[in-house]
Amino acid sequence: MSESNYEAINWNEISDQIDKATWEKLTEQFWLDTRIPISNDLADWRTLDDDHKWVVGHVFGGLTLLDTLQSQDGMAALRRDVRTKHETAVLNNIQFMESVHAKSYSSIFSTLNTPDEIEEIFQWSDTEEFLQNKTHRIYNLYHDDANPLKKKIASVFLETFLFYSGFFTPLYYLGHNKLANVAEIIKLILRDESVHGTYIGYKFQLAFNELGENEQQELKDWMYNFLYDLYNNEEKYTHLVYDQVGWTDEVQTFIRYNANKALMNLGQDPLFPDTAEDVNPIVMNGISTSTANHDFFSQVGNGYLLGNVEAMNDADYDVKDPNEK
Repeated sequence: MSESNYEAINWNEISDQIDKATWEKLTEQFWLDTRIPISNDLADWRTLDDDHKWVVGHVFGGLTLLDTLQSQDGMAALRRDVRTKHETAVLNNIQFMESVHAKSYSSIFSTLNTPDEIEEIFQWSDTEEFLQNKTHRIYNLYHDDANPLKKKIASVFLETFLFYSGFFTPLYYLGHNKLANVAEIIKLILRDESVHGTYIGYKFQLAFNELGENEQQELKDWMYNFLYDLYNNEEKYTHLVYDQVGWTDEVQTFIRYNANKALMNLGQDPLFPDTAEDVNPIVMNGISTSTANHDFFSQVGNGYLLGNVEAMNDADYDVKDPNEK
């Protein structure tokens, strides 16, 4: 019995134009943490008290853990259920950038923190109850091959919702003209995550729309229950991290707003009443401000300039079938 032929990927024959558009967007946005002068933020860092320094270090520890999960397990899990070869290539790109994201936090730590502080941050992220709760919930779905659509839901919830309890902190400081280079890294990560969440949500919607009505309703019920469970855990996590600096309520508004964005990526209706108008305007301004476009690259030539980061809006989550006329 002969084996079937192994087929090469042909980028001149695209069955789903969203694959090609996403690949081009992601490669256009390519960046590395080593190009950003984090040390320029040391003067701002020294003005923070110990409580605020603790928050910065530990939210980044949590984000490192989640990006590690996404790079080591998430994209590998989604690759098992692709519709096209080009989707595999896009997921490979996303996986690499998630590794860049995880590494970038270590670049921040090595600049701002002592070796003992870094060791404590990683020990904390590897053992903290509420952080581990959400990590295990997502991990278990990534390894449930019987439910490929639940994997996509988990990925979108991670990209567009669970990261944002950590993103609040650098955006808050950016809005107060502090830690601008640290925030530059976070805004580049945000720009990537926006594409990742939208793309994976689109792939979810293609498969979801092929289900029967009863299957759709059953999956929707599960999805909303899962999101609410994650939010209940996230409430406890934000209390743990932010009570000491008094930001907890504002962070929870921000994550409810982004939970709704995650549902929109999946083609679903919002769960929470929170809108952009309810979010701290300084944080929203931090999302919308263009990147600083410092000459980060003078040491290697001036041919590489960062693109602008644009504010996300509702239209970014309206994914249309490319075959629609």
